[in-house]
Amino acid sequence: MDLSEYTFYDNKLAIAPHEVKALYRFIWWGKSRTDEGIVRMLDNSSMCFSVRYKGQLVGFCRIITDFVYRASLWDIIIHPDHQGQGLGTALMNYALGHPAIKDIPLIITYTSDLYPFLEKWGFEQLPGAVLLLRSPIEYS
Repeated sequence: MDLSEYTFYDNKLAIAPHEVKALYRFIWWGKSRTDEGIVRMLDNSSMCFSVRYKGQLVGFCRIITDFVYRASLWDIIIHPDHQGQGLGTALMNYALGHPAIKDIPLIITYTSDLYPFLEKWGFEQLPGAVLLLRSPIEYS
């Protein structure tokens, strides 16, 4: 894939909340996200990674971390028009290879949908792993 027309960012300031909301409409779990919630989410995420194509936001993910021992990877999204071309792989290489992230020994994520995709970065499904939720998540 020729990535020369894509620009990668590691700065929250490179993302407007309404742009992220536009990407969320393509993901089943993102449709219920509110404007206010997205603003707070961006403000409180440790790092946000994004990809633009000709100025348009076409890729996004975020990480919450202490920058030493633990991190969690969230909201991996590539616009449908840009999927299947290696852009998701490029975004994950960019985010997980970032100097602030690459040496963190444990990075978790909660997705079964993307497991085959994330396996190449060492993510594993752990049999018997327990996920505890304080309250149920409702998706619209």
